[in-house]
Amino acid sequence: MKIKRLAYLALVSTSFLTTSCNKDFLNQVPDDRITIEQVFARRRYSEEYLANIYSTIPNEAYRNTSPWEGCSDDADITYDRPGSGYDTYPINLGNWSAASGYMDTWSKYYRGIRSASYFMQHIDENKEIKELPNGQDLIDKYKAEARFLRAFFYYGLLRQYGPVILLGDTPIAGDLEPSDAEMQKPRNSYDECVNYIVTELDLAATKLPKHFTEQADADYGRATAATCKAIKSRVLLLAASPQFNGNTDYAGFSNIDGKQLISSTFDKEKWKRAADAAKDVITGFNFSLYRKNDAAGKYDPYLSCRDVLLDPWNSEVIFARTTNNLKDWERSTSPRLANGYAAVAVTQQLVDEFEMQNGKGIREAASGYVETGFSTAATKYTTAGTYNMYVNREPRFYVNVSYNGSLWINTSEGNKVIETFFTGNTGKKGSWDFPRTGYIARKNIHPNSNPRISQYIARPFVLVRYAEILLNYIEALNEYAPGDPDIAKYLNEIRNRAGLPEVTPGLGQSEMRSKIRHERRVELALESLRYFDTRRWKIAEQTDGGNFYGMNVDAGTKLTDLVFYQRTVFERRIFLKNYYLFPIPQSEMDRDRNLVQNPGW
Repeated sequence: MKIKRLAYLALVSTSFLTTSCNKDFLNQVPDDRITIEQVFARRRYSEEYLANIYSTIPNEAYRNTSPWEGCSDDADITYDRPGSGYDTYPINLGNWSAASGYMDTWSKYYRGIRSASYFMQHIDENKEIKELPNGQDLIDKYKAEARFLRAFFYYGLLRQYGPVILLGDTPIAGDLEPSDAEMQKPRNSYDECVNYIVTELDLAATKLPKHFTEQADADYGRATAATCKAIKSRVLLLAASPQFNGNTDYAGFSNIDGKQLISSTFDKEKWKRAADAAKDVITGFNFSLYRKNDAAGKYDPYLSCRDVLLDPWNSEVIFARTTNNLKDWERSTSPRLANGYAAVAVTQQLVDEFEMQNGKGIREAASGYVETGFSTAATKYTTAGTYNMYVNREPRFYVNVSYNGSLWINTSEGNKVIETFFTGNTGKKGSWDFPRTGYIARKNIHPNSNPRISQYIARPFVLVRYAEILLNYIEALNEYAPGDPDIAKYLNEIRNRAGLPEVTPGLGQSEMRSKIRHERRVELALESLRYFDTRRWKIAEQTDGGNFYGMNVDAGTKLTDLVFYQRTVFERRIFLKNYYLFPIPQSEMDRDRNLVQNPGW
């Protein structure tokens, strides 16, 4: 039967997220000796099946598996030539359509959804597990994990495509013909999708460990109640935001039968719902902003903001992918002097967003910002002779950005200076491996990693952390109850961790909104959230289109060449109103006659 073959294919994927089962499974079981009945008769096979569902969680650390950085206003992927295989290039230039197939997660997520539903439907058949002293509890936990994963996949579809098709608990048979009525389903409304995902997450949370600290080490990375609540916070923040809350641009967006898919009516209570969900994470668990001291025992904001992604399972980590391709990220973001590709560039727009050490923006009076000349003395983070644009910036700037003249993070072979001017050791001359902006992304590189000798420090890839939840909370609270003291309290906690002064007391709602959005961009930079933030705030037409700037990488033969330090357009990007949502792949539209395309595609 086709359904058995599909189940087998799902079982034997080679990329597992995490499992305590035998890792040599694929080497021991010939592919003609296992049936779907065996999968749900044996504990080992059932656990492998569940582990494979986890593998559907995107492995997005590497530059070519996700467009969310390169298609945001924070970053650029160097390889801009047609046919390079990187979806960011044609998307940023507006050269794409529903038939392009760029970042097609539609079919991938629905395969994960179907596998999760199938697992939930059949795991109760596993007598081997049931006969264990804690057998039923284990089955309930596994079923809750699958329920979480299904909700997580629906959330992934929701933020990329808008309202989707909810399939329910009974998976569609794998051997149906494409013309079968079961395969011809319309989209559910956006609010129906949100309510379904939230209900599923709440239900899953009741049967899961509260926090990863209650799990065995081998189970780190599996779903917990905290993970469920954190994703719920994301879902409800998205639903409350301007893109989906009162957006009249979607007034005519409906199914074939006339059912409206996104309400055009603003509902302030959605902001309260989002605030409450985030606060549940804050008050219901023991997370805290990660803080770290230096070798002398003194608090260090730079180490705290850098190592929150490097030190495994610290106080801020809520959800992480244990198997990942961070080593590829590290090589992609290392300079050529370290045998890296320097392939993920930071835009001048993001560079300008970082404040000065005194907590003022670069355009504020008395900030001390200087955009000419070179420093005459070393500072905590810079050497003498550094271009003044990069001197006395806040610690998070040095966490996120490698700039021309900065020292490479790995000092095991001595201090090495990164040169991104034209003839520099990581410059444009004679190589594809250079940053088109003159800046290289630096975040999430371990100081002990060294691509030159293929040395990488293995660690989890953090998907959700506590700082994001705090920012979710204060954003929603500012929209629902401006002036609530929690807003400044938690905003200042994040700034304090970063070594910055508190915001001015008594800010109005609009001013606080700007502060929160700024803080979110800086704190969560290069963590695949900015792309979705500009869209849900409905500002992407201003932020993601037009001229994009960096330094003049076509000039310079030494660090002090002023011709390099000129704001230069490296790309003119196109952003049209229909880009707020990805198009549903044309192949799916051709398959389902009741499926309507997103507006403008």
